[in-house]
Amino acid sequence: MSTGALITIILLGVFTVAFAGLSVWALISYMDQKNNVDEKVERAVATAEKEQADKLEAEFIEREKEPRTSFSGPSDFGTLSFKYPKTWSVYVDNDGRSGAGYLAYFSPGQVPSTKSTASRYALRATIVNDDYDDILRGFEARVKKGDLKTSTVKALNDETGTRLDGSFSTDLRGAAVIFKIRDKTAVVRTDANTFIEDFDTLVKTINFVQ
Repeated sequence: MSTGALITIILLGVFTVAFAGLSVWALISYMDQKNNVDEKVERAVATAEKEQADKLEAEFIEREKEPRTSFSGPSDFGTLSFKYPKTWSVYVDNDGRSGAGYLAYFSPGQVPSTKSTASRYALRATIVNDDYDDILRGFEARVKKGDLKTSTVKALNDETGTRLDGSFSTDLRGAAVIFKIRDKTAVVRTDANTFIEDFDTLVKTINFVQ
């Protein structure tokens, strides 16, 4: 066998081995990429399914709130009224007959304990005998500090009040509207930004008799 033929055979062998190795590498790379793509597709499908389920659940929760339930306080306290989600429960802690004011708590499902300072409520409706300006002064420090922002709000009867948004304490964020009702002051507040959309809708329905 000539030297040239031998070299040719050797080169063919080297190329064959190299080609086989390249083919194996390409197959491994393909399978790895395919697996990665499959995993990405599965994750994308799972994410899409969860988002769809969450959307449907949110829509169901919103539908269940309708029709809104009408609330009306005592006539001696200006008959404060508004509409709240029918999925909320209400607990009147003080009906005003004791002379200490009126206080009602609202929450989805069961109303948390009114004895615990850790309890948070979707809504608190309070009517006190204190002066409107005195109530606002109680929030001045937090307003000056920037913890609370103030704005003007109107009831259905065109009476003007004050709205507060932000931190009412180190661990309580929410919003409140304050109205002067005769010689009393009404404070309607939510304890958490979770309920802010419901609160905004509710505020638009507030009414009372001056």
